[in-house]
Amino acid sequence: MKITPYGYDNFGFIFVSGLLLVAIGYILGWTIVSPLLYTLGALLCLFALWFFRDPKRTIPAEALQNDEVIIAPADGKVVQIKHIEHEPRVIQGPAVQVSIFLSPIDVHVNRTPTNGTILFSEYKEGDYLMAFHEKSSEENEQTVVGLENSHGKMIFKQITGFLARRIVNDLRAGDVVKAGDQFGMMKFGSRMDLIVPSSTQILVAEGDRTIGGEQIIARFVRS
Repeated sequence: MKITPYGYDNFGFIFVSGLLLVAIGYILGWTIVSPLLYTLGALLCLFALWFFRDPKRTIPAEALQNDEVIIAPADGKVVQIKHIEHEPRVIQGPAVQVSIFLSPIDVHVNRTPTNGTILFSEYKEGDYLMAFHEKSSEENEQTVVGLENSHGKMIFKQITGFLARRIVNDLRAGDVVKAGDQFGMMKFGSRMDLIVPSSTQILVAEGDRTIGGEQIIARFVRS
């Protein structure tokens, strides 16, 4: 099982902690606490392996060749699709927001949703509302990224949730990216928002599950 480099630090700490608990249980011999130590240690190791996994994904060829195609930037559940009257910074007009909630059991490696050039990548301090809360998109700690290509512009946000306390993002203004490129992760339960022009064709609905890097979820439509 491949572990994402974005999580080596946390993975190492959690996995070694689990091994230490198992070792302590072994050193103590068969006592009343030994089964508890074995169980907790094993659970920590399994959690580390599962949460920081980086499964291989096959990027759709169409997404790599066509700037109109938008793929899922993360695994999770679509919890909200809403219309925004005016997005002034990048889209400068009506927009649609698609919000994907990542539970602690989802793959947390994040991928760029389309080909293009990064306009900006900015970290914003904030609160820690539950990630599925509607206001978390504006009020929670987050990294906001603007992207532009030949078919349109978009914003995508890495948003921390109640449990998450760290965002990893290595995008910088001027970077040229391809759909499906890995650029970071959110630790440990979080939300990803996409904000696209209102003319964009949305191919998912609230309640749908997404597969980051593989699933086409929208298409830019030129006005």
